[in-house]
Amino acid sequence: MRGKAPSGQQTGKETTDSSLRPEYHVVSRIMMVQGGVGEHSERDFVSDFYRTYPRGDRGESSDRMAVHNKIRQFFFPSFTPKFLIRVCLVALFAYLFFGYLCIPFTIQGISMEPTYPNGGINFCWRLRYFFSEPKRYDVVTVRFAGNKVMLLKRVVAQEDELVEFRDGKLFIDGKEMEEPYVRLPCDWNLPPRRVEKDCVYVVGDNRSMPIENHHFGQTSKNRIMGVPLW
Repeated sequence: MRGKAPSGQQTGKETTDSSLRPEYHVVSRIMMVQGGVGEHSERDFVSDFYRTYPRGDRGESSDRMAVHNKIRQFFFPSFTPKFLIRVCLVALFAYLFFGYLCIPFTIQGISMEPTYPNGGINFCWRLRYFFSEPKRYDVVTVRFAGNKVMLLKRVVAQEDELVEFRDGKLFIDGKEMEEPYVRLPCDWNLPPRRVEKDCVYVVGDNRSMPIENHHFGQTSKNRIMGVPLW
């Protein structure tokens, strides 16, 4: 015999356990009101609900999608007018910077070993002496044939100084100079010569080769293009 449930009792199997997620209570109450309408049971409906809308998946999926879109946009950008203008500006900046300010070059030869070994790659920084003058012991790039061929040398003497080599030792104005960068044996001998005005005297660090095979001497400051970047 059917009858109404006493006040304070519950119909069905709904529970008020606080450990259940709030969504469960909502779905369970909906099913009670609907009176079991549909082909699925309450348990099936709840399972389908959580499979379709798991907690936190929507936010994580949005984040992953945003990251994927950024990666795809980076490697496969849209060729819009704004993008093409940006590419042209970057190309122009790279041409001016690496063509006139920071010129890449490869080291061919052993005259600066071991400081700069043969086959090394470096950059000529041309703004180094924009507001200053080359100093003693500076490593500089000297224009040899246009802007394509440069010599990498070290400044050892300034204008109006007297340069001399005795048994592989460098003398400036009769005083022997300390050269810790010269690590290979040297037996050069060179009579004294005075550096002309607006010139500097440059020599390589490797003086183990015969003096006749080494490019060195005084050069005009105007031929100094810059310094190696490292």
